[in-house]
Amino acid sequence: MDEMTQLRELRADAPVPDRAALAPGRKRLTDAIEGRSRRTLRLRADWRIASLGAVVAITAAALFVTQIVDTSAPGRTGPATVAGDLDLSSPAAALGEAADFLERQEVPPEPRADQWIYLREENPDQEKQWKDVPAEVRKKMPWSYSPDSWIPYDDKAAENDESDTDYRTARESYRIAAGLPEDPEALLAELRKVFPTGDGSDGPREDKDTHSFRALTVLLQSYPLPPDALARIYRALATVKGIGVTDHLIRDASGRQVIAVTRAYDANTRSEILLDPVDYSYAGERDVVTKAHEVTGPEGTEPIAYKRGDILSDFARTRAAVVDAKGQKP
Repeated sequence: MDEMTQLRELRADAPVPDRAALAPGRKRLTDAIEGRSRRTLRLRADWRIASLGAVVAITAAALFVTQIVDTSAPGRTGPATVAGDLDLSSPAAALGEAADFLERQEVPPEPRADQWIYLREENPDQEKQWKDVPAEVRKKMPWSYSPDSWIPYDDKAAENDESDTDYRTARESYRIAAGLPEDPEALLAELRKVFPTGDGSDGPREDKDTHSFRALTVLLQSYPLPPDALARIYRALATVKGIGVTDHLIRDASGRQVIAVTRAYDANTRSEILLDPVDYSYAGERDVVTKAHEVTGPEGTEPIAYKRGDILSDFARTRAAVVDAKGQKP
């Protein structure tokens, strides 16, 4: 078991679909499409799927259950942080503090080619929706919900698959991160090249900062990343225009208190990258409504009303480790 895991135990042409309308089922649908496989990582960050409507039509009757999760965050009088006095006054302060901590950590050996990456990612709402699906329907599905997944560290078939320009295997991500430059601007430019979707070559063009934020998010979903590389990534993240940090710890999908690094997605929603306040590792993601609005559904259906604070998607990574075999848990 590596040090980071031990520390954690302490604690295209088609019109782009509306984000809020798709978000409640986004992760479930992308997991279904890919069988919780390697592409899931990219799809979490780039949710715009031109063919999603076809998938919804097939699965909606059994699965599309929209639920709003309690969004109350712990107040400033809540439990003291397990990492001591966190500085959440600004993104530069919070991410700089994280980078300082990570730079002091020893860099563990790179995983072997024959090893696997174990991830446990919890989503109580998704789990409940899965349990609500009739047993006879679940039996006919080619996938099932599970918070546990295993990814091969060395996946040569995936590395040679050029159909997804944003996907990188665990080994590729590790080495990309390790080779990133110190200068934040140069680092971000490099990541926009590594993860090109959004540059106009494959779907709608993103502005530079939106592209940078998404590229960083995709890379942060990878495990493991060398701590010194993660420090450089956080310093670069702090320089992205529009980045913010919540000035108190928030509750993630598993109930833990975590740091929320934020950026507006559009006029109505924001994206959040969640970080563990003990070891500053990646702890999950949320999409949160920032302005009350309604989303018009298919003809004949009632509009969906969202209020400020509603959570559109929410998952928590509660465990990550390098293991020797698929199915093995640390």
